[in-house]
Amino acid sequence: MGQITGALVGIALVLSAVFVPMAFFGGSTGVIYQQFSVTIVSAMALSVLVALTLTPALCATLLRAKDAHHTKRGPAGWFNRAFDGISHGYGGAVGWIVRRPLRVGLIYLLLVGAVAYVFTRTPTGFLPDEDQGILFTLIQAPTGATAQRTLKVVQQVENHFMNGEKDNVSSMFGVVGFSFAGQGQNMGIAFVRLKDWSERPSPAQSAQAVAGRAFGALSQIRDAFVFPIVPPSVIELGNVSGFDFYLQARSGQSHEELLAARNQMLGMAAQSPLIGSARPSGLEDAAQFELDIDWRAAGAMGVSATDVGRLLSYGWAGAYVNDYVDRGRIKRVYIQGEAGSRATPEDLKQWRVRNDSGGLVPFSNFSEGKWTFGPQGLKRYNGVPAMQIQGSPAPGVTTGQAMIEIEKLVKQLPPGFDIAWTGLSLEERRSGNQAPMLYALSIAVVFLCLAALYESWSIPFAVMLAMPIGVLGALLWTYLGGFQNGVFFQVGLLTVIGLTGKNAILIVEFARDRFESGEPLFDAVAQAARQRFRPIIMTSMAFSLGVLPLVLSSGAGSGGRNAIGSSVLGGTLSATVLGILFVPLFFVAINRWRKPATQKTAGSPVADTPPTS
Repeated sequence: MGQITGALVGIALVLSAVFVPMAFFGGSTGVIYQQFSVTIVSAMALSVLVALTLTPALCATLLRAKDAHHTKRGPAGWFNRAFDGISHGYGGAVGWIVRRPLRVGLIYLLLVGAVAYVFTRTPTGFLPDEDQGILFTLIQAPTGATAQRTLKVVQQVENHFMNGEKDNVSSMFGVVGFSFAGQGQNMGIAFVRLKDWSERPSPAQSAQAVAGRAFGALSQIRDAFVFPIVPPSVIELGNVSGFDFYLQARSGQSHEELLAARNQMLGMAAQSPLIGSARPSGLEDAAQFELDIDWRAAGAMGVSATDVGRLLSYGWAGAYVNDYVDRGRIKRVYIQGEAGSRATPEDLKQWRVRNDSGGLVPFSNFSEGKWTFGPQGLKRYNGVPAMQIQGSPAPGVTTGQAMIEIEKLVKQLPPGFDIAWTGLSLEERRSGNQAPMLYALSIAVVFLCLAALYESWSIPFAVMLAMPIGVLGALLWTYLGGFQNGVFFQVGLLTVIGLTGKNAILIVEFARDRFESGEPLFDAVAQAARQRFRPIIMTSMAFSLGVLPLVLSSGAGSGGRNAIGSSVLGGTLSATVLGILFVPLFFVAINRWRKPATQKTAGSPVADTPPTS
């Protein structure tokens, strides 16, 4: 235990230091970070406690002395002989590497360059799309369409899902008069429930695939705009997945200019190969009846503004007046003009207003009406007039790439127009801005913990320099697997940094002890690498097999599991296969650089050249 206690404490410190800063981030991203942080740090603390207390007692109880040749027979013998051969090859590779520091150093720099290149090439995102077993379908008929006309479109949507997708759809429920974009007789929404994931094993049966086919089929409906959408991974962060933003008129442009800019934006988005669909969210401009009242004439006739407002409100819109008791139940009383007397604008001329002397004055004596066209409602976002636009990226394109394309397109609009992200898109932008700070803070805390552990400012670099190798594996696995650089990738990347540090600590800790006990530098690092090779490989294999179910996961919630599992598995393999080759070189290079100080303080012999055998 005396040999590995320091290594165990160092590993615990590194893994905890990597994840503790995550617990202090705010916002919706911080909530996700906090869950991982608390879980992993708690598990690591308990694991180290068990390793330092219970595991030695269990070993003393369970392990028994056996014949020295018992491992040479059977499967265990085959495995041990193969592992001994790999270990011997690893020792030779370490000797070859430490004898060629310049060449290997150049290879390391190329790997670091590859990390930077792949990082910039990996598409960004926030949360991966999840198949939650449901779909939304937004329906918007032309302005002024009746509820019956909208209902026919809802029935066409139902026919597509219940017949065209009968193998994947369990049920559908449609509503007329309501949508996420607003309320009105021309608005509708359909809630589609898919069959259980066990009945949809193929990728072509996923919610995303069903929505894609529905978009192509339902776009043929000429009587309405129909948009099938997949709900976001976190419902509380919005109604739809994809991108969501407001086009803002920041220079005081009129509503008509803002509307023209929005239509221009939609047209450019439709031509972009990176944008799958873009749609306005909100009620479109509609025909309106404008009532012009001559208040001077009304006043001369004894009619007040209150009288006019009360008539229009009560007669045309209706109003609650009181309650009454009917068979023991309280019911409300509403008043409103008869339907036949409020069907057309001409009917308004027949209404009369009671003046202050008790007489009835025809409405036409002091008012005129005309038809106009204008907005049904005006929106402001962050205090600026704005119109909301939602959409989704093209197949194979991430939301991060689509958002960059939107930011390029908005620059082609007239001056004074800009965009403001909202919903999931806003959280994605905030998450991207927090990531560099998260990485920097975690690495800084790890370095300080290692410096305190080794009582040195230089030895921790032997551990820190190995971390980019694990990061490269995580990035390559993520990029080649078609995943995004999102929240789950960031969590997986920090896990990889901790695991890479764990492997390096096992070598550095034993090499430092041997070196400080008087062994030549190259002998110390070579023996430490061979001695810790098997524990590193076995723990890495166990961890890789542990995350393999995340990589192979399917069904509900598989998007997040695949994202974090793939990055961790790729990073673990890279840190195990390549990282342990570079760590001995880093330790040698750092100790040769600090050789004068080492000789003065510890009096340890330092070999200037590696052994030849």
